[in-house]
Amino acid sequence: MNASAAAPAVDAGIDDHIQSVSGLSESLLMQLRQSLQRIDEINRITRIISMNARIEAVRVGVAGRSFGVIAEEMDTLSRRVSDTAQEIDRMAGRTSSELRGRLDRLRDDVRRTRLTDLALANIDLVDRNLYERSCDVRWWATDAALVAAACDPQPAVLAHASQRLGQILDSYTVYFDLVLVDLKGRVLANGRPQRYRSAGQSVAGQEWFEAARTTRNGECFGFQSMHASALAGGERVLVYSCGVREGGRVDGRMLGVLGIVFRWDALAQTVVEQTPLSEAEWRRSRVCIVDGQGRVLADTRGDAGDSLDVPGLAALFAQPRGAMSVELQGRSHCVVQAASPGYETYRTGWHCVIAQADPD
Repeated sequence: MNASAAAPAVDAGIDDHIQSVSGLSESLLMQLRQSLQRIDEINRITRIISMNARIEAVRVGVAGRSFGVIAEEMDTLSRRVSDTAQEIDRMAGRTSSELRGRLDRLRDDVRRTRLTDLALANIDLVDRNLYERSCDVRWWATDAALVAAACDPQPAVLAHASQRLGQILDSYTVYFDLVLVDLKGRVLANGRPQRYRSAGQSVAGQEWFEAARTTRNGECFGFQSMHASALAGGERVLVYSCGVREGGRVDGRMLGVLGIVFRWDALAQTVVEQTPLSEAEWRRSRVCIVDGQGRVLADTRGDAGDSLDVPGLAALFAQPRGAMSVELQGRSHCVVQAASPGYETYRTGWHCVIAQADPD
């Protein structure tokens, strides 16, 4: 999905509007100075007329004294107008500079606050969605068909378990597949056997399997972060797992492990690519989901799996929400992050990062 296409059809963000106000301020100052230049030109002509009047007054003698007085007053008035114009120019310059500084600070504050709020909304959405996955695996691990297959893996029993897993997948399309594994790590059955020939494969040593196999009871679950999985034809997945226990009881003896293979990109890429930025902002923005070590899990640039190379990122991650200005590829950027807030009993510990270049 193209990031800019996913954004609302808006031409500019809030900070772009603030930037336009700053531009209007500069335009107003320029127009004012042009007007002052015209006043200065009129003043110059007035001084020439005054000087000519004094010369003429001297030439005509006593009869020209009144002209001399008027010329003197015109000269005084011209100097006062010139002094006033210069003061207006200085005041306008100071006011414009102060306004520009305040607008720049306002733009930075508004942008940081808004982008941080968007980052928090993104990572919160991920947390809420994945909380449901942790509930799914613990609930489905108690299914009678899976318990029976793990206890007595005969062909007919395994076929029934596979059918049951397929029925679940028909309703829960967020998964590539569901797999039932024995305690040695051999896949006994899966819900999409025609698509993924997982039965008989070994997942021993996989993080999600080992985590579930060592859980204390059925209330606990295992997990493996984003990785390309052979169980889903090499697609990027998250896998949640839980022990299948005797009688479906949370305290029953462990018989096997259920692994649920989640379509990670379908969630994560959609979240980052549909971040509500304007079209102008998308042209200079990057949105990522990263883990606590800075490994990119989802990215509008398509760089998932790489490390996010941003100076000062560790310090930024030390706070729940934060923003900083940093130079990236020779251009000043505003970089914000929001840490996973957690939902109910679940928390990924991940971050959403938005890096946005300053407007030109």
